[in-house]
Formats: sequence, C-alpha cells, structure tokens
Amino acid sequence: MSTRRAEIPPGTLDLLILRTLDKRGTLHGFEIARAIEEVSEDVLKVEEGSLYPALQRLLLKGFVKASWGTTGENRRARYYRMTSGGTKYLGSELSHFHHVFGAVLRVLEVSR
Repeated sequence: MSTRRAEIPPGTLDLLILRTLDKRGTLHGFEIARAIEEVSEDVLKVEEGSLYPALQRLLLKGFVKASWGTTGENRRARYYRMTSGGTKYLGSELSHFHHVFGAVLRVLEVSR
C-alpha cells in the first residue's frame, strides 16, 4: 500500500472535522488538522487554505461554535466545539456516506 499523501475527497472535509471534534472535544484549527492527519496515518493532509474556510462554513451553519483561547505555547487561537445541530448533522451525513461508499465498493468489486 502506498504511503504517499492523498487529497481529501471533495465534500468530506466537513465530515472529517465534525468527526474529529466529536471524538476529541474542543480543539483549535491546527489540532484538528493534526488529528485528521494522525488518524489517517498521514495519508490525508489538511491544508490551511481548506481547513479554515470549512470551519467558517460549519460556524455559519451552526454545526460548531468557536471561542478564543490560549494554546499550550501561550498563543492566541480560536477553539471549536460541536453543537447539538452538528451532532445531528454528523449522524445523518455518516449514514449517507456509508451508504454511498458501500455502493461504490460494490461497483468496484463487481468490476474486478
């Protein structure tokens, strides 16, 4: 299996962010990106240019809330946490993702 980094499939970054916050609690942007990279065993790379617009979208939709705080390195950072709306959305989107991904896998297996 290749260990090179891969682009995050379109439409899944919001889902990855919400799942990370769901599992790890309140985090700042760099921690979110690092957690996704860590869990994916460094296959997925989250670029700042994609991460922060996605976080802003999630804020505008009411799926996350943000507050300012200080990191362990004494730097100011915006911390994000899921809302109940984000939890509901995540559940719905995970179900849809598994349904679609399962269908794609079935087609790929039939094609072998």
